[in-house]
Amino acid sequence: MTWETVIGLEVHAQLKTRTKLFSACPVAGGHYRETGAELEPNTFVDALTLGLPGTLPVLNREAVNLAVRLGLALGCTIDRASRFARKHYFYPDLPKAYQISQYEAPICQGGALTIDGKTFRLRRIHLEEDAGKTTHDARRGQSLVDYNRAGVPLVEIVSEPDLRSADDAVAYLRTLHQLVTWLDVSDGDMEAGNFRCDVNVSLRKAGTHELGTRTEVKNVNSFRFVALAIASEVERQAAILDQGGTVVQETRGFDEATGTTKSQRSKEDAHDYRYFPDPDLMVVHVDDALVEATRAALPELPRARAHRFRTDLHLSRYDADVLTQTRARADYFEAVATAVGDAKLSANWIANDLLGQLAQGGKDLDQSPVDPMAMAELLSLVHAGTLSSKMGKDALQAMLTSGVTAADWVAHNGAQVTDLGPIEAAVDEVIAAAPKQVAQYLAGQDKVFGYFVGQVMRAMKGKGSPELIHSTLKSKLDAKRA
Repeated sequence: MTWETVIGLEVHAQLKTRTKLFSACPVAGGHYRETGAELEPNTFVDALTLGLPGTLPVLNREAVNLAVRLGLALGCTIDRASRFARKHYFYPDLPKAYQISQYEAPICQGGALTIDGKTFRLRRIHLEEDAGKTTHDARRGQSLVDYNRAGVPLVEIVSEPDLRSADDAVAYLRTLHQLVTWLDVSDGDMEAGNFRCDVNVSLRKAGTHELGTRTEVKNVNSFRFVALAIASEVERQAAILDQGGTVVQETRGFDEATGTTKSQRSKEDAHDYRYFPDPDLMVVHVDDALVEATRAALPELPRARAHRFRTDLHLSRYDADVLTQTRARADYFEAVATAVGDAKLSANWIANDLLGQLAQGGKDLDQSPVDPMAMAELLSLVHAGTLSSKMGKDALQAMLTSGVTAADWVAHNGAQVTDLGPIEAAVDEVIAAAPKQVAQYLAGQDKVFGYFVGQVMRAMKGKGSPELIHSTLKSKLDAKRA
């Protein structure tokens, strides 16, 4: 039997707010706290986080603003009246024994992501609070709960079951991750669990439209693991169906060590959670003024910016994609390109040389010690011919490691030699000292030409203009052929 894979994703993105969704308790870790603070468990808690009697939730307005921003960027309809509900389940990391979420009336509905000609529809985006984190210590026979994350605001982005492969799922997640960070809605830190997804997988007979029984793989927090989880589920479900068996609807976890999924519990349906409107929270009214002000403040989105880089600045698709992976990259590049007046030169150096150097230290452009104006100064010298490409690369290395400016580097090391006199003198000296190689060149062995270039560059300590060295050598060697 030939099976078709059907995938739907439920992505949880932690919103970039200073405080939790329903209280003034600070959010641990991330953008707003000192490094290391999030390592101390149960320090970012308050009475409401712990579900103590008598506490009442108060909605964080910024969380609503961020959800609206994301919804508009994804083409969603913003519900002018959304409502919070209580979702009941009983786990130690849920101190109230219910989670405040949105069920029947989410803040955003519809929308879509289009990637390489494929459109993946969205069903909804809703706000909800996160649960705490449970750690199981098998060696000690203990389970420990950290409530720092409890009550942190999330958006859950629910797709329609439009994805048909692991490649589709990874492309969708990468694009969505790019968007939430670009909009500054979430920091998207996958290692910290700030961007994670539940993967719903089912199989159906190829050519049919009826959906099969799905399983849900919970809390997968890397693109690679999502692909492995889908592959594992497709293989497992296909084996069951090929043998005439029935797939059981259940929640499964992903085992990183084996690259496979394993059963955790039977899958709950909505009625199992006993949803009902939260009596302590009013209906959330989003007026037209907020929607239009948010729409007007949206930045140029990644796809539009990449398209502009290709069409207006004539960048290659590769360079445009690399330079729009993050908003910080795109802003950095445009600042440099505008100052230098050469977009292709700027793109080549930033996408390859600068990013390559930074990647060796695990950094990106937003952490670069060379700011856009310093980079523009360097590239202006390369563009003007003051520095050769090789000299520019040496200067960039010094700028990254020791903090010198491009002008300082030139003052100390000298500029590119473009005076024909010294170049001709070096060429004549090299030719005179290499009769064997000259004979080879005259005999038609053109590959030996590189030897002469290297020798002249060495004689000039790398400062000679490569273009002038090349043309002068060719002229003098070809004259000997005549």
